[in-house]
Amino acid sequence: MTITRVNVLGIAGDAKLMSGVTPSPAKSASGSASWRLLALVIFLGLCSVEAHSQELEPRTYTNLPVGLNFAGLGYAYSEGEVNAAPSVPIEDAELTLQVTGAAYVRSVDLWGRAGNFTAAWGRACVEGSALLEGERVRGDRCGSTDPSLRVAYMFYGAPAMTMEAFRRTAVGRVIGLSLKVSAPWGDYSNENIINSGSNRWTIKPEIGASNRWGKWSVDAAFGVRLFTDNDNFKGSVTLEQDPLYQVQLHLIYDLPKRWWIALNGNYFWGGETRKDGIRADDRQENSRLGLTLALPLTRQQSLKLYASRGIVTSIGNDSDTVGVLWQYRWQ
Repeated sequence: MTITRVNVLGIAGDAKLMSGVTPSPAKSASGSASWRLLALVIFLGLCSVEAHSQELEPRTYTNLPVGLNFAGLGYAYSEGEVNAAPSVPIEDAELTLQVTGAAYVRSVDLWGRAGNFTAAWGRACVEGSALLEGERVRGDRCGSTDPSLRVAYMFYGAPAMTMEAFRRTAVGRVIGLSLKVSAPWGDYSNENIINSGSNRWTIKPEIGASNRWGKWSVDAAFGVRLFTDNDNFKGSVTLEQDPLYQVQLHLIYDLPKRWWIALNGNYFWGGETRKDGIRADDRQENSRLGLTLALPLTRQQSLKLYASRGIVTSIGNDSDTVGVLWQYRWQ
């Protein structure tokens, strides 16, 4: 595919790669068998900054024994109106987005409670067409995404424990806080309409909880994305964006052989932009619905398959996403 207008199409999308979960059996003091989940979401910041609002992340706020390491490799594919950046003046986008990436997670003791650190970076490739100021433009491009660092702190129901103590402890309610920061180090050019990098910092504080009843569990989270200004948007324009709010809800069921499946939903709103102080009519009010299937491969490896679709669309959410992630765990 060739570019019909120079440096028009960059990279954007709603693909989000997440880790699998590695369940492991445990026994109580009486000898009766029970299941304990070692669950962790690896956040791969592998999309444009505006697309982060479309996250669907089951089992984010779960306890982990300290001293574990996780490495993950993932791939996601999206097609449709995957331009999730309302700050760019394109319409009728028909794009395909492919994202690959890697992440590392370390579980730690934070003031006597369970916590973890996550670092992630990726690469995205886009191909397709869109209307720019009434003209149909086409293109393809690849670039690195903004790297991200996240810290999570489980302040309720998740004391810091060794692996042995963790296996003897009953599963209960967990409540936690997290802070994710994306740095403006991805590929960016102000001659491109959409980029894989954002040329601005993004900060996302979030609070979440997980509740378990037998084989069923319910997760919920509320977060907000805060954006610094992009002073080099489309030439010398200054781009500002209002906070973008999001709620998530996940219904999870444990299957035989340590598999699990989750029904995921979210709703996100806000994020209206201003260019050189002029407010745009691009407030988001969108929602996505998805499914996640996680299965263990060995005691140290797991695989996660997931898919999502935009079900409520106002700006840049009419797209389908599928993905896979392989994870390896060690001490």
